[in-house]
Amino acid sequence: MIESWQIAPAKICSSWLLFLALDLFSVSVGSNSAADVESHLERGRDFLARGQLQDALSHYHAAVEGDPQNYLTYFKRGTVYLALGKAKFALLDFDKVLELKPDFHSARLQRGLVLMKQAEIDKAKQDLYHVHLNTDPATSQEALDHYMKLDNIQYEIDSSQYYFDHGDYHSASQMLAKIIETCPWSPALRELRSKCHLELGDTESAIMDLRSATKLLSDNTEGFLKLSTLQYRLGKLSDSLKEIRECLKLDPEHKFCFPHYKKVKKIEKLMSDCEEAVNSKDYGMCAEKAKKVLLIEDTERMIIYLAKQKLCHCYLHNEQFALSLQYCEEALTIHRSPDVHCDKAEAYIASEMFDDAIHEFNKALELDREFQRAVNGLKRAQKLQKQSERRDYYKILNVKRTASKQEITKAYRKAAQKWHPDNFRGEEKKMAEKKFIDIAAAKEVLTDPEKRQKFDNGEDPLDPESGQHPQGFNPFQHFSHFQNGGPFTFKFHFN
Repeated sequence: MIESWQIAPAKICSSWLLFLALDLFSVSVGSNSAADVESHLERGRDFLARGQLQDALSHYHAAVEGDPQNYLTYFKRGTVYLALGKAKFALLDFDKVLELKPDFHSARLQRGLVLMKQAEIDKAKQDLYHVHLNTDPATSQEALDHYMKLDNIQYEIDSSQYYFDHGDYHSASQMLAKIIETCPWSPALRELRSKCHLELGDTESAIMDLRSATKLLSDNTEGFLKLSTLQYRLGKLSDSLKEIRECLKLDPEHKFCFPHYKKVKKIEKLMSDCEEAVNSKDYGMCAEKAKKVLLIEDTERMIIYLAKQKLCHCYLHNEQFALSLQYCEEALTIHRSPDVHCDKAEAYIASEMFDDAIHEFNKALELDREFQRAVNGLKRAQKLQKQSERRDYYKILNVKRTASKQEITKAYRKAAQKWHPDNFRGEEKKMAEKKFIDIAAAKEVLTDPEKRQKFDNGEDPLDPESGQHPQGFNPFQHFSHFQNGGPFTFKFHFN
């Protein structure tokens, strides 16, 4: 015999889904019978007790549809709306309750408390005082206790507005923080505090307050526009697009939201293209897209920063070091970033300005002591600075640090022919012999990937003091072609 708990999970799932579908159907259809209304109320109470607010709300909707003249159904639904934080809909239900039954004091008390949380002080006073005068002692005292707070709340609201109007944004913000604890559902108070944050330069906090205010209002196109504008000012293009699209959902042809949307979308696309160009190492395209951003936007500092930061980075990797340094500096005057300081330092290294590179890496570490790129870069720049006091293989062959192996070999041949000792006599011959040895060493290091990497990291692999000098290294082996069939022959004579 198969026990009930042994039924296949798929059958249980199917049965449950069928039951749920039929149940939801019955809720949506509703019924005019008193029994059905009572059933929905009972099931709503059950779901409410278990904390399943949306399920409870569905049954209370059905109860209201089944008996639109039953004030209790509106009241119960209003309490669920309150629990869900939907004060606007709760107020509509409490208004309906008091329209159907003006002496239902529980609804009036709840409405008064909602109005207080919305900072509707005069309306809250009327409801709470009415309850105080017309209810049992316990309810009367509760209403009176809240009523007695209202004058002080109004005084604090007026004071915060006074501080704001007179430019004392810090005091206004502090007082508003206290009021909002009591009146959390007031969009006006949150908007005012948002303005205080903006005046104090705290854009992130301004956005948080403005977002809360926007949620408290329906069809708030102005709020979404403000949010999008603030996000744009911070350089958060994706967030700005998200907010302005919410405005356009409410009004697709909004005279301010639509043009703002077009501008943000265009700049966001250009910056996205910049990023893709960097990922594909197309640094010329990156610079081209970033310059287009600067043609569109010449006011908002963080957008300008984003474009100049990309120009700093892409010109660096495109080996246009003077332009890289220019845009790095311009970006840093707007916003200091460890990455931009490091890009600037790398441009200095490429320009063999090692002291300046060390300075920039230190600037990056002032912002973030653990920034690994700066930690590693500083060590490398210090080694290169020390190395620059000794021989520089790139300078010896007169090639760039980015030169290819083919370019290095070509430069080596040219230098070897120029400084061949057989071309010189006397003291000049001794100098040429030393040059010749340096040229051999340069080729040895720069045509060997491992040795070149060590040199680029600030180590000289041929320096005996570094412990890297390969045993048996013969600097003259690279010139055998000059002796065997080459245009020159020579012999070294050491005293």
